[in-house]
Amino acid sequence: MKIVIPGGSGQVGTILARAFHGEGHEVVVLSRRPKSAPWRSLPWDGEKLGAWVAELDGADVVINLAGRSVNCRYHARQRREIMDSRVKSTRAVGAAIACVRHSPRVWLQASTATIYAHRYDAPNDEATGIIGGSEPDVPETWRFSIEVAQAWERTFDEADTPATRKVKLRSAMTMSPDAGGIFATLSTLVRCGLGGAAGDGRQFVSWIHEEDFIRAVHWLIAHEEIDGVVNLAAPNPLPYGDFMRALRTAWGVPFGLPAPAWLLEIGTWLLQTESELVLKSRRVVPARLQQAGFEFRYADWPVAAHVLCNAVRQRGS
Repeated sequence: MKIVIPGGSGQVGTILARAFHGEGHEVVVLSRRPKSAPWRSLPWDGEKLGAWVAELDGADVVINLAGRSVNCRYHARQRREIMDSRVKSTRAVGAAIACVRHSPRVWLQASTATIYAHRYDAPNDEATGIIGGSEPDVPETWRFSIEVAQAWERTFDEADTPATRKVKLRSAMTMSPDAGGIFATLSTLVRCGLGGAAGDGRQFVSWIHEEDFIRAVHWLIAHEEIDGVVNLAAPNPLPYGDFMRALRTAWGVPFGLPAPAWLLEIGTWLLQTESELVLKSRRVVPARLQQAGFEFRYADWPVAAHVLCNAVRQRGS
């Protein structure tokens, strides 16, 4: 296959590009800052049509991952960049697909599990999950994240690409042993003795092992009957306190200092990020994948954590 990945120079894009390239597929990454890689990497600005459009003509798959990192404080400029980078890039990809002679077979569009409500009582699946934003007493910054996710998906839905199947990937955190990713960040906390509960520790963590993420993307490409919203998350989310306890066990660290909510607010302010990334309860399950027959290799976090830690150890990190 020929697979084009706009915004594919980040952690998740690199995971996918590496996997598809290793299988012998032709991979083209579109990036604002192309870098040397075993696959082709071409420039685009994420907004305007340009020479990159030709890469979509006759491509089999487009996987749009473009979007500015949310690991920042939600000030006015950052909010604008977070929103624009998602909406404008999605609009550009849709316009490109609409104008090429031979449309891609499928367009997989990044979205986020953050779109669902902050809840403890029941999991959010694609059919019965509650879209967030209306919960009482949640911070305004949390509502902003929901607005971004909704605008992102709405732009995707508005794209007029009748010859191309469209799938929205509401993805949880992708756990990989690669340096610089979320697993590396959490592991650093644990190994420094800071991997205790955050807040009350009851908020749910949704996650997916990189192998299952890659396999699920493969599966969605192959199953032409699937379109619309799909949750990409392991089937067993768990409370943050239990999540970090399992990670401590996997690293052989006997304790982790807890961080009450007030201290976490100070810490995230100093680190110039938002406490939502830790305190919001993301209880998301992959109902459509499982109902359609997809089987996870890593359904439970304690097993996945051990595998990931061993992979990091083998790399000497």
